[in-house]
Amino acid sequence: MSDYPARAVVDLAAIRGNVAALAGYASTAQVMAVVKADAYGHGLVPVARAAVEGGATWLGTAQVSEALALRAAGVVGPRILAWLYAPGAPLREAIEADVDLSVAAPWAVGAVVVAAREAGRSARVHLKVDTGLGRNGVMPDALDEVVVPLLEAQAEGAVELVGVWSHFAFADEPDHPTVRAQEDVFDAAVRAVEAAGAHLEVRHIANSAATLTRPAVHYDLVRPGLAVYGLSPVPQLGGPEAFGLTPAMTLEARLATVKDVGAGQGVSYAHQYVTDRATRLGVVPLGYADGIPRHASGTPGRLGGPVQVGGRRLGIAGRVCMDQFVLDLGPGADEQAGDVVTLFGRAPGPTAQDWADVTGTISYEITTRLGARIPREYVN
Repeated sequence: MSDYPARAVVDLAAIRGNVAALAGYASTAQVMAVVKADAYGHGLVPVARAAVEGGATWLGTAQVSEALALRAAGVVGPRILAWLYAPGAPLREAIEADVDLSVAAPWAVGAVVVAAREAGRSARVHLKVDTGLGRNGVMPDALDEVVVPLLEAQAEGAVELVGVWSHFAFADEPDHPTVRAQEDVFDAAVRAVEAAGAHLEVRHIANSAATLTRPAVHYDLVRPGLAVYGLSPVPQLGGPEAFGLTPAMTLEARLATVKDVGAGQGVSYAHQYVTDRATRLGVVPLGYADGIPRHASGTPGRLGGPVQVGGRRLGIAGRVCMDQFVLDLGPGADEQAGDVVTLFGRAPGPTAQDWADVTGTISYEITTRLGARIPREYVN
């Protein structure tokens, strides 16, 4: 462990293995490993390289800056798609770096065309269609407002319309009626774009959940994100092991303080936890500034975020603070300052999903919210 009293250990062999497993689920399609948000908190560049080694031929980022960081780091083999930007984004630099760009609104067509002319090369474009999520993308009845100018720009060599894509609203509920409805809207949009004269290279809509549960929508490319990191996007159907996935991140910290207290001792701010017997407390030097959810705080009737200490499963006692939280180690506990506490990793120890269940969120948020001051250490 570094001089910081905690670390997130990232197993790159797990990343490679997870990508290989996902490629097996989608054997007729290419795999885009989604590495946005610093690879879901795991580390953008190391994870991207491991994903490519595992078989990913594409990488996906939300922000253009993330895609440019990959190219600047020497990640030049795979195609990279960046899909979320506002006016003023560095589109020329992206085109010069051979980054594919999503177009999700009429204004973006003009911005990409201008950037391509400035770059002196054609821009590779994926048209984002809103098939029912109600988020980013062109509404189906407005496709002509984007397709017509895109194909005009393609005729003059400014762009290449290489893809059409979308995103599910309920892919984590595979039997939800909107899933099939969105498939139909997507298929209709693809037909309309092709009828207008486009020759598409890739059609893609499948995220992690759809990659694992719905082969009919694998098309030419799947875009797993969470599953790349070994976490299940459909925990109600099965954990990582049910899909051949291995969690890649283990979050550990060292106890900073261990001390004995009597019964009736209030613990942390507002004393929402009070000891009911003489016991030993341990301070873990991680808090909400590090991404530990404050709503993982615990009371005597409801212990908070789960941790593993000396082979025992415990929960946070009292409020999570900015830089620390407290554990009730129990009477006679023999832990000392410097002993390792595991917050989450692989079962049977606490997992990111366990933290999500306690805090009423999803495992995606647990890993992506980890603060930058926690060192990432890479193994394998």
